[in-house]
Amino acid sequence: MASIYLTQLIEKMKLTILNPEVEVKGIRVTQPDINRPALQLTGYFEHFDATRLQVVGFVEYTYVEGLSEEQKKKVYDELMSYDIPAIVFCRELQPDPIFMQSAVEHKVPLLSTKKTTSAFLAETIRWLNVKLAPCISIHGVLVDVYGEGLLITGESGIGKSETALELVKRGHRMVTDDVVELRKVSDETLVGTAPDVTKHLIELRGIGIVDIKALFGASSVKDTQSIDLVIHLEDWDKDKEYDRLGLEENYIEYLGNKVVCHNIPIRPGRNVALICETAAVNHRQKKMGYNAAQELYSRVQKSLAKKREEEEEE
Repeated sequence: MASIYLTQLIEKMKLTILNPEVEVKGIRVTQPDINRPALQLTGYFEHFDATRLQVVGFVEYTYVEGLSEEQKKKVYDELMSYDIPAIVFCRELQPDPIFMQSAVEHKVPLLSTKKTTSAFLAETIRWLNVKLAPCISIHGVLVDVYGEGLLITGESGIGKSETALELVKRGHRMVTDDVVELRKVSDETLVGTAPDVTKHLIELRGIGIVDIKALFGASSVKDTQSIDLVIHLEDWDKDKEYDRLGLEENYIEYLGNKVVCHNIPIRPGRNVALICETAAVNHRQKKMGYNAAQELYSRVQKSLAKKREEEEEE
C-alpha cells in the first residue's frame, strides 16, 4: 500500500505542530481521503475510518465549545483511542486544554493551518491523490507537446531519446527519459513523473548522459504531465498492415486506464519528431470535436451519393 510520511504533508502544506512533545517522525498517511470528525464528536463512531487524516473546522470547533468538561473528556478520549495519523485545525483555531491533554496522552499529533477548511481539504486531497495513487514504472520517454502528454515507447535503441531531444529543440518540454513512473490519479487520468535519480537527464548512445535543463534551460523540462497519447515506435515491417485512415482508435491499458495508442513504423527518412507533433495536434483536434478521418469518410459518402443522384437523373 502506498503511503507518505506525515512530515512530508506538514512540509508541503506548511502546517504548524501544536503539541511538539508528540513525535511525528515515522507516522505514515495511507489514505488520500480526509475525514471531518463531526459525527464522532457527538459520540457516533460507527463506520469511523480512523486511518484518514482528521480535519477540524469551524463547525466542529463551535460544537465542542458548548460541551461540558466531562462530555469533552469522554468524547476526546474515545476519538484519540483510535489510530489517527493526525488532527488538523483549520483557520488557526486552537484546541482547548482538555483536547490538548488527551492528544498528548494518546500520542496523536495536532496540527494547525491558516487556510479555510474547504481550501485545505481541496488542496490536500488533490496532493494526496497524486502521492498515494497506484504507481508503476515503464520503459519510455514522456514529453509535453503542445500541452498533450506524449508517452513514447518502443524497443531499446529504436530512437526514443533522439526523438525527445528533437522535440525539445523544437520548443517542447521533456518530463522524463528511459523510466516513466505512471500514477493512476483517477479513472480517467494517468500522471507521469521522472524518478529523482534520472530527473532532467537523457541518454544518447555514443554521447552519454546529457542534462536537458542545463543545456536548454528551465523552460525545456517539466516535473509532471498527464498521459494523453502513446506513440509506440517499431521497426518497419513491409508485410504488416498499418492504419492509413485512423477511423478507429487503438488503445493501450495502464493500471486499468485506456490511452489512445499509435503504432509508428520507423524507417530511414521519416521525421519522427514531426510525426509526434502532428499526432499531438491531431489528438487535440479530436478532443475538440474534429476528426479528419471522419471528415474524409463524410466527403466520400457525399460524393458517392451525388454520383448516384446524377446516374438516376440520366
